[in-house]
Amino acid sequence: MGSEVLLSSSGDVDFYIHSYYEFKLFGQELSINTTMVSTVIVCIVLIGLILFARHYVMKAYRTGETNGVQNAVELIVEMLDGLVYSNMGHHAPAYLNYVESLMAFILVSNISGLFGLRAPTADFGTTLSLALITFVMIEYAWIKSNGIKFIKDLFEPFPIFFPVNVISEFATPVSMSLRLFGNVLAGTIMLGLWYALMPWFMKIGLPAFLHTYLDLFSGAIQTFVFGMLTMTFIQDKYAD
Repeated sequence: MGSEVLLSSSGDVDFYIHSYYEFKLFGQELSINTTMVSTVIVCIVLIGLILFARHYVMKAYRTGETNGVQNAVELIVEMLDGLVYSNMGHHAPAYLNYVESLMAFILVSNISGLFGLRAPTADFGTTLSLALITFVMIEYAWIKSNGIKFIKDLFEPFPIFFPVNVISEFATPVSMSLRLFGNVLAGTIMLGLWYALMPWFMKIGLPAFLHTYLDLFSGAIQTFVFGMLTMTFIQDKYAD
């Protein structure tokens, strides 16, 4: 993560997201920034891993001989399927692809700092976008399960609670996005400060332990938490 930390001429540590290229589109000023580049790289890595896994899985099916990649892929998929089914029951098939894709993207984004990238999830715009997609899924499940009666739930247990219930609904994506964003950004800042302010001999060997905890361990935990919250909030909206 140290590569994304820039030092200004005064020696101060700069953690801002930087713009690489600015342009105008339909009269609006737009820019390609650090988060966009990191997100594209993460997506390319995910697509590459998918194609790599698909090649070996299809090879195993054609030849009838198992291989290590196929076994690893099947183990991961079965583990994730079991996680989704255990939390969502018979509603799981409708959300398997979304939940597993979401967790894969967040995990790779969180650990991208190991490879010198600024984690896309250290940008609130990214985490809020993910949380808003989940919010749409939550509300869809609510309306699908209750129909027009979902409006009645907003007035429970008493009509006076309507404003509180509405705020509670919209607080869900905000809290989810802030939780993920805050934890990943904290790791980015801590590692950035270490690389920028410590003497050179403190940057050899020791940062590996910091990366293991702040990028790998914490990144995996935050992926699990976001995925669990997504499944829990969606499942809670179903009447059955």
